[in-house]
Amino acid sequence: MSTQVKSLSRGEVLKQLRAQHAETVERAQALLREQKRIQQEISQLLGEQPRTVPEVAAALGIPAAQALWYLAAMKKYNLVVENGMRGDYPLYQTVKEQ
Repeated sequence: MSTQVKSLSRGEVLKQLRAQHAETVERAQALLREQKRIQQEISQLLGEQPRTVPEVAAALGIPAAQALWYLAAMKKYNLVVENGMRGDYPLYQTVKEQ
């Protein structure tokens, strides 16, 4: 660690790092906002009625693989549950809060 860094306070060092990596931080925040938006749209869709992965993908205009990724993550954190089958596909619905 250089003597210049040692003389700076922790807050000043963090401020410099944020300035140096502003582009990376903005990209990460934009990705997080987009993921949150898609997750909210999926929750809203599944709140209306249970749907399959292809139905969710078609409704949101995203690839089925991406819809499956979101649904698997949401299932892992108990935000959605499987509720029966439609053809070869499981139906997903939001978890009812108690």
